Amino acid sequence: MLTKSSTELVRQQNSALVLAALRRLGPMSHTDISEHTGLASATVSAITAELERAEVIEKAEQQAHSGRGRPRVLFAQRRNSGFLITVRISSDVVQYSLVDYSGRLIDRFEEPRNPKIAGTKHFSDGLLDALARLIDRSRLQKSQVLAISISSKGTVDTEGKRLLWSPVFGGEQIDFADLLQPEWRAKVTLNNETLLVAQALGMKADSAQAGSFRGLAALSLGHSIGLGIARKDRFGELQVTAPNFGHMLHAANGCLCRCGSFGCIEASAGFYGILRTAFEVPPDTIPAKFVPLAEMDKIAMSARQGNRMAGYAFRQAGIALGNGLSRLLSFYDRMPIFITGQGTRYFDLLQRGIDEGLEQSHEVRLQGRPEISVLVDEQGLVFDGHLDRALTDMDHDIAAFRPLPAGGS
Repeated sequence: MLTKSSTELVRQQNSALVLAALRRLGPMSHTDISEHTGLASATVSAITAELERAEVIEKAEQQAHSGRGRPRVLFAQRRNSGFLITVRISSDVVQYSLVDYSGRLIDRFEEPRNPKIAGTKHFSDGLLDALARLIDRSRLQKSQVLAISISSKGTVDTEGKRLLWSPVFGGEQIDFADLLQPEWRAKVTLNNETLLVAQALGMKADSAQAGSFRGLAALSLGHSIGLGIARKDRFGELQVTAPNFGHMLHAANGCLCRCGSFGCIEASAGFYGILRTAFEVPPDTIPAKFVPLAEMDKIAMSARQGNRMAGYAFRQAGIALGNGLSRLLSFYDRMPIFITGQGTRYFDLLQRGIDEGLEQSHEVRLQGRPEISVLVDEQGLVFDGHLDRALTDMDHDIAAFRPLPAGGS
């Protein structure tokens, strides 16, 4: 016989299944929920009734396509059950988005970040002010925000709270949970930005490939170099990681990286590395903190017009990326690679070097070059990754912690 605690656990798991199905597939009827979750009709009835009483989901009627017969009753998330804020920190701008429980974007604005103003104190004050303005614009209370999901390039601690190192702040660390709580009661999470790109691509590929998806890698090119890997584990669950690819060793005693080491992939392939090589600056020169896109466009134009050093700079950057990817493929099963970020606008100049770097791998010589695709909308993928992870967490938290209905057990 099930104990009260085990009965409650089953109830939470079944509720999470229903919420996950609605999240993944959109509004569904009672019959569709039962079919997609494998739950008995009576169980679905009990769960949907309970979630409806808790104001987590709501019913809507959909008229039959023929216009005849009784309308279908569909269940969907109740939009104002709770709200999510996403924060994307990049080299030159911070983007704030407000999303309702159904995943619909309500409001968004961007705050320019002045790369010349160093330090986390100025940033932290601006973050708190922007969050307050975001909810004020929609006339919400802080208590209505259930989750705040933050992303940045760099290294994140295992608990997803503290930014350990980033190209924006260097070694100055920020603990976002400490910064926002207790003023904000929302669950605060921090993710590497390219991990969110891999999350979004992995979810889409898994859905499109109907169970045959195995894995993919997302490589972000720009001021810094990021990598995200999405793979199915042995239980069929999507696992996403963000290894510190940009700071893997590319060349012993190579160029100085922003992290303080010599020879990192980023030191050759990041925008500052390409600029340094193109202008024949000594390799131990302190890297530029920020390289405007207009400056990179000038170097790229020069390379396309035949300038030897500009072309060489992009080729060397490509070789560093290709070498790094070849090591990745030696550790993991063969997988497609998606290239994103502002650096995609220079892919034609990088491609030759990437191919050269990949061909130095025994694995690539045996099995051939992996499939490489270029995706220009990195910002959209980061946002989709925020939604996938944060709203799924909200579903699980609601299933686990919502109050029992009156008379429930």
